[in-house]
Amino acid sequence: MSLPFSLPSPVAEGMASAVHVEIRQQRFSPPAELDLWRSDAAADALFLGRVRGTTIDGRVLQALEVEHYAGLCEQCIEQAAKALLSVHQADQALVLHRVGRLLPGEVIVLVAVRADRRGAALSCCSALLEALKHDAPFWKREWCEGQGTWLTSNTPR
Repeated sequence: MSLPFSLPSPVAEGMASAVHVEIRQQRFSPPAELDLWRSDAAADALFLGRVRGTTIDGRVLQALEVEHYAGLCEQCIEQAAKALLSVHQADQALVLHRVGRLLPGEVIVLVAVRADRRGAALSCCSALLEALKHDAPFWKREWCEGQGTWLTSNTPR
């Protein structure tokens, strides 16, 4: 189930959309989501990210809290995806991202790209993930030993 501000599902709407972006508080099943996102493309590139078990400075992570700028975040990701699909000559993109309190090992992000060629799918997927990490308005707080610390930068590639 998605939040009220997420974009409509192309499957539910019965339309072919090049980009589908959702920000969710609830867990999701990547295989189930990919089954709903069907096409006849020759190549799919996927990235599945999970919450790490350690903080950025190497301590044991209790939880990761993720916040976002609702509405603007989805719009930013959608615009980046459309531009990158064009640059890399890919056909479709799917981005699902979690917000809220997440535990180590939980899926936090799914990025998928479809194209006629594997190179286009792979390069677009990688570029879209980097745009998501560096340009979308998300804020993360690591919880360790009962204290939360806001991250001021992303982890290195």
